[in-house]
Amino acid sequence: MNILIVDDETLARSRLRTLLADCAQAQPGQRMLVAEAASATETLAQLGPTGGRAFDLVLLDIHMPGQDGLSLAHTLQTLPHPPAVVFVTAHADHAVSAFELDAVDYLTKPVRRERLQQALTKVQRNSTRATLPAPPPGMPEGETLLIQDRGRTERVPLAEVLYFKAEQKYVTVRTTTRSYVMDGALSELEAKYAPRFLRIHRNALVARRAVRALEKHYDPEEGEGWAVRLQGSTELLAVSRRQMAAVREELAR
Repeated sequence: MNILIVDDETLARSRLRTLLADCAQAQPGQRMLVAEAASATETLAQLGPTGGRAFDLVLLDIHMPGQDGLSLAHTLQTLPHPPAVVFVTAHADHAVSAFELDAVDYLTKPVRRERLQQALTKVQRNSTRATLPAPPPGMPEGETLLIQDRGRTERVPLAEVLYFKAEQKYVTVRTTTRSYVMDGALSELEAKYAPRFLRIHRNALVARRAVRALEKHYDPEEGEGWAVRLQGSTELLAVSRRQMAAVREELAR
């Protein structure tokens, strides 16, 4: 992976170089070539003739003299081959703006090696997705949710979501690897993502693509009934009688 560190502070660039070296050492198969720039002008000069192809990733500070990181990220998007962007900043108040610019991740200083490695993994995962065939009709490529998670904003690909479940004042978002909690109403999610998610209960929407089976199930609160099993999860989700026909129809497709 070719990485460009962009920060006007020499010590900050040196710190990231050291962390990247630690990440590479922790994963011997991870090849890294690292360069530096202290401003937007230097950054564009290094990206110039190749239209961004020379770098896979830019680790980008936000507060810099002259053109700031947010403005520079917008410029990078216009390149023929824009690199992935991960913001690295001492300020956490630009997270939403950063993700609106399609940043892969948003790291706050001082950066920990574990968080940097997570960001690098996301960049590699996104790069792999970019080489896969286009998604089928009705499944917009790259659609994501922005979720506030323990003080940071995280982008969760909608294609990875197995279900949404209403839990009191919040909605649980479940993927194959973990759960998130977000504000919002299940009815709003249903209206927005109806082509991709199916209502199975007053408190649950499931990804249509993940529905694999309808099984007899005993619920301690609702008694004997039916539940769906989803690919990628061992959890059974109760189906209300009102939604049974819709679930059977989905399985018959």
